Amino acid sequence: MGIPTLTPLGHKNILVMSTNLTIEIAVCPYAYGSPKSSGTIKSTPDDFIVKENLSFQAEGSGEHAFLQIQKKGENTEDVARLLARFAKVRRGDVGYAGLKDRHGLTTQWFSIWLPGKDDSDWMQLESKNIKVLQSIRHVRKLKRGALLGNDFQIKVRDLTGDKNAIEKQLQSIKEKGFPNYFASQRFGHQGQNINKAIALFNGAKVNREQRSIYLSAARAYLFNLILAHRVKQENWNQAIAGDVFLLNKSNSYFKNNQICDSLMQRIVQGDIHPTAILYGKGEIETKADALAIEEYIIHSQECLVDGLLKWGLKASRRALRVIPDQLEWEFQKDSGIQLGFSLPSGSYATSLLREIVNFE
Repeated sequence: MGIPTLTPLGHKNILVMSTNLTIEIAVCPYAYGSPKSSGTIKSTPDDFIVKENLSFQAEGSGEHAFLQIQKKGENTEDVARLLARFAKVRRGDVGYAGLKDRHGLTTQWFSIWLPGKDDSDWMQLESKNIKVLQSIRHVRKLKRGALLGNDFQIKVRDLTGDKNAIEKQLQSIKEKGFPNYFASQRFGHQGQNINKAIALFNGAKVNREQRSIYLSAARAYLFNLILAHRVKQENWNQAIAGDVFLLNKSNSYFKNNQICDSLMQRIVQGDIHPTAILYGKGEIETKADALAIEEYIIHSQECLVDGLLKWGLKASRRALRVIPDQLEWEFQKDSGIQLGFSLPSGSYATSLLREIVNFE
């Protein structure tokens, strides 16, 4: 394989500026052709319903109160601060498994460390935007990433364009999956989180929570570049020489020195997925053609790579594709489409939606 050629990812480029560097955040290439339709999402919170599923069950006793909260028009961090004030604990004593969008009707879990204390009257937290669905005790704090996945019910309104094309694209997504891009919310408004990451690498002082967001954005940007290249090569959902594979619905991955029929069949069946690096300290782990792509991207982004190493992040792997569970859709009489599906933890519903419709 020759040196990979990186061509522009798309249109509507956003330039992220710093004193020493300009980074281009661009629309990533599509897996099944660009959308032939347009529409609107999140017109109302009820158009974007999300329910998270934890990877474990609370035990019923312990020092941590677990609350399942349904929120509307509120972001996760604001609710965490509200819980800390209400329970009279430090913000760091409140945990959650993942961030949920402000612009939707979302159900998620929070934990509050209350050693030696009884539960408060959690119903006093309720407002027009917050509802406490249940509470239970557990022995450990709820940590980030402790999710099995999320269930989605999404309505796209004001749908115009080619419904036959949407049907075809959705059927392809149902059978073959979609590129597991980090969505725009990871990068902030106009890519500002990448800008802030560069400032951090150049010595800017930021608090711990914001630092985590900026470091994650830098890693996500590198991952998206690798995935975009493989989408252009049309092998993002196939095996190439030197790939590392992730077991479906798992954090376990393995290397395979030979691409054989049984391996290809497992990919077709969705049992395993090719991966790309989430950059940090440690071995890249890919070989041959897969390694050539990852190294080319890494060497082209020296500022981000050096910054991630400086802050000591450890390398890991992320699947290049996602096959949604229970994907269903229905065109509606009011010029809309209703979709329902489940995604594993860390994957974005908007990365699925972008494959079928240009949305606002």
